[in-house]
Amino acid sequence: MNSNMRKHLFTLLLCLTCTVGVQAQDVFLQIREKAQSGVSDPDANVVMKKINKFKVDELDYLSMKMKECMPDSSVTFLDRQAFAMNSFLTLYMTTVLKAYSQPKAFQVKVLQLFMDASYSNPLFNDEDKEVTLSYYSRSDSVTRFSLDTDWRRAIAAAMAELKKEEYQF
Repeated sequence: MNSNMRKHLFTLLLCLTCTVGVQAQDVFLQIREKAQSGVSDPDANVVMKKINKFKVDELDYLSMKMKECMPDSSVTFLDRQAFAMNSFLTLYMTTVLKAYSQPKAFQVKVLQLFMDASYSNPLFNDEDKEVTLSYYSRSDSVTRFSLDTDWRRAIAAAMAELKKEEYQF
């Protein structure tokens, strides 16, 4: 990995973790606004734009499905899911950076671990796979995850899998 790419990925990791100090009821909106800003930023690198686009699409999907399937849920539900999604993406990018010096087969295994954690933990059991798997199915996507993900369970699953011996760096 060249130093320029490392610098971009380090900046990306810093941006992914910038929700500290936000009031609980503002987490969802803060993450969404920051992601939308990143999508619109003409100076942002391509990887960052793609990750932010995923965040915006995911949070819009989450909000829409919650209103449709769980109309009595509180804003706390959205905040927790948004925070877990942000944490999941941070863990994913950190792990990808660590795996970069490993053999290609290991890198693919790491990607598959996160894809499986997302896919195996649906939140709404949405039947519209064309929408829910729109990022997951695209091999050129930086964020190959299902939109229909319970992010709290997905990050727990990913962390548990990473603790296994075969994923130690």
